[in-house]
Amino acid sequence: MMARGRAAPLAMVPDATPAASEPATHRGQSEAAARAAYDARLAQSPDWPVAPGDWRGRLMRRLASPGPRYAFAGFLLFFGLWYLLTAVVVPPRFNFIPNPAYLFGQWTSKVPQYGISLFTPEYYEHIRVSVIRVYTAFVISVALGAPLGILLGWSRLGRNLLFPIVEMLRPIPPLAWVPLAVLSLSGTESAVIFVTMLASFFATVLNTYLGVRSIPETYFRAAACLGYRRLDILRRVVIPGALPFIFTGLQIAMGVAWFSLVGGELIAGRSGLGYLILDGYTQLALPNIFIGMITLGVLGWASSAVIRKIGDVLMAWHVKGRGEGA
Repeated sequence: MMARGRAAPLAMVPDATPAASEPATHRGQSEAAARAAYDARLAQSPDWPVAPGDWRGRLMRRLASPGPRYAFAGFLLFFGLWYLLTAVVVPPRFNFIPNPAYLFGQWTSKVPQYGISLFTPEYYEHIRVSVIRVYTAFVISVALGAPLGILLGWSRLGRNLLFPIVEMLRPIPPLAWVPLAVLSLSGTESAVIFVTMLASFFATVLNTYLGVRSIPETYFRAAACLGYRRLDILRRVVIPGALPFIFTGLQIAMGVAWFSLVGGELIAGRSGLGYLILDGYTQLALPNIFIGMITLGVLGWASSAVIRKIGDVLMAWHVKGRGEGA
């Protein structure tokens, strides 16, 4: 009878886990630190959205972006060149231009040599009169120009009937209308507002017309397939589709309204910033001329910035589509 053999002993299997080069906890902390640093850099990017209502975050991000630094450098270069050409190396015919140091000294003086500064009521009265005239003319031009532009762009009959007249009147300079406005309108105030309104009116009409014409034909076909009435098409297709062009036209209209205002005030006005510039010329009060010009530039820039901000709010979909969302 054969003897039953013993079972072979099991071999001891060594631990197959290799020794890690660094502890797992240390590796996890390094990865977490790297992710936190990446998130911090990403949050500082201008494309990273800011929480709604966080105006401090928006302001700090705007100041940290390259734009304000370049703008400051541009202003510094402009005023430095101005000072160089009027106080250091004065070319011929530049000796009558005040240097910026003297000009801003007069602008901020409580007792200005020529009667206009930040501390004189007359300065703010001129600003008030000009602002009222510009915004009155601007509102009238938008109320008349935007509907006319929509009509020209949407209706073939309206385009064939009215567009040639608009194109004939549009190239006429606003100042060419001053004599007719003074003779036909009662008072100088109406004449100045009318001249100011003309340039912004045609800018609004043309940009609104181009905005309507830029809407793809497929949008109108889709609206017709959905059973939209013409009023629905106007409200849901035409006006939203033309809004980007309309607001571009409104910014242009505001700018041309300001320089048309100056022309009207120079000829027919008895107050306002344009009249302040003309009075400075006749009285040889050169600082007043530059004060009026710089004030016009600041007011025009602020007006366009307000329109641009309103447009961004009303067209948030368009701003996000351009990648400019905050």
